[in-house]
Amino acid sequence: MRAATTADVAAIARVHVDAWRSTYRGIVPQAFLDGLSYRDREALWHRVLNGPPERHGVFVAEAGAQGIVGFADGARPQTPHLAYEGRLSAIYIVEAFQGRGLGRDLVLNVVAWFVEHGIRSMLVWVLADNPACRFYEALGGTRIEVTRIEIGGAGLEEVAYGWADVTRIMRPSR
Repeated sequence: MRAATTADVAAIARVHVDAWRSTYRGIVPQAFLDGLSYRDREALWHRVLNGPPERHGVFVAEAGAQGIVGFADGARPQTPHLAYEGRLSAIYIVEAFQGRGLGRDLVLNVVAWFVEHGIRSMLVWVLADNPACRFYEALGGTRIEVTRIEIGGAGLEEVAYGWADVTRIMRPSR
């Protein structure tokens, strides 16, 4: 695990698009997934990684010759949501590397970045049908809100998980 740099933009964009296509297959309309663009995601991550460093903590997971296989982005939102100061705004791992502990390691890096920047609480929004909901629950996230959103013309349910004290994630579970 390491902090992302602008040299990682293309690899992060590839992971972002590929993970969306595998994770949300059968959840998000296929036409939307087919329309995802590496170029658009590169533009997004270029803006994030060239923005003010106190706004985002982006970390990547690498696997030897495969290079970057996952990433996470912790952000200080311009307007914090509810009582939560930070947001885990993205965490994606390519399908072949899921279930190996990379997600937890990425979250721990984001949490360490939050603590370093004086952020003590966080939330994450996740589609309710995403199997990753179990991951957030295993990390001690509390379901705090449910809302409806639209992606690709489909109405979907999105769930917010929150941690009032991010340092609890850093402690080993008993």
